[in-house]
Amino acid sequence: MFNYRFVTPHRAGKWYSDLHTAQQHACAIGAGFLDPRSGFFVAYRGTQLETIKRD
Repeated sequence: MFNYRFVTPHRAGKWYSDLHTAQQHACAIGAGFLDPRSGFFVAYRGTQLETIKRD
């Protein structure tokens, strides 16, 4: 299993157990947004996705 979070040049988000939840909360740190019409995630410039393996 993995945990996910988005990181911008100035902020880091919380760790989430699934990617969809991390995408939903990315707007809070200015990392991007989840388009409600298409369901696609749009990341802003400089945003990185970090993953960590958990047991």
